[in-house]
Amino acid sequence: MPVLWSVADRVGHIVLNRPAHANALDLEMSQALGAAVRAAARADVGAVLLSAEGAFFCAGGDIQAFALQRHALPSLIQQLLLELHPAMERLAALPVPVVSALQGPVAGAGIGLALCADFVLASDGMKLRGGYAGIGLSPDMGSSYYLAQRAGPLRARQILMTNRSVPADECLRLGLIDELHPADALLPAAQNLARRLAQGPGQALRAAKRLCAAAAHQHLPAHLACEQSELLACAQTADAAEGISAFLEKRAPRFPGASLHS
Repeated sequence: MPVLWSVADRVGHIVLNRPAHANALDLEMSQALGAAVRAAARADVGAVLLSAEGAFFCAGGDIQAFALQRHALPSLIQQLLLELHPAMERLAALPVPVVSALQGPVAGAGIGLALCADFVLASDGMKLRGGYAGIGLSPDMGSSYYLAQRAGPLRARQILMTNRSVPADECLRLGLIDELHPADALLPAAQNLARRLAQGPGQALRAAKRLCAAAAHQHLPAHLACEQSELLACAQTADAAEGISAFLEKRAPRFPGASLHS
């Protein structure tokens, strides 16, 4: 299968699994990614981890497939985006924390997939490259959106228009990634973070994610009202009772958690 889906310890795990082709997105892989993200949206999990097999996280679109259908390229791209863009929207809209683990090159459509996560961890050998300008195409899969969100519109334009390779340490400095790890420590670090988030106060974490997403398009009075509503709802949960008790008893909390759909 070009994309794998599994659940363990309340963590849903999506794995890009086309390593012989640098995890490049052809139609079959795009359909499989859509299915995995739909499974994640239905699952009762506390966090989702996105990682990849092989030396690349994702090389973006499958250029070999583009070359084979160069005379019908708009039709092929339309087919791909009918699968990929709904998957991207669902992944970005997941109410639970999402962690991505990036090794090696991340390019093209892989950028949006990588950077839509709430926590982006990378190996010290990771590098990012737009790729689009090099083949005369424009961005897709939210790559321009998330580059602009994380690094600012000016830096995003420069990265995409020059088509230069951005090394891991510069990605960290620009805020494109959140943590750097040695290659052999990357996946364990990402798994540990995802498990820790999944064991956290589920409703409170989902509320924080919703509120931060809403902040970009709300005025302060409306946002304060939303914060009040979310806080009052959280105050009624077993997680809040346990968190307060643990704080007073000077021990680590054991949050009961809540269903993904609550």
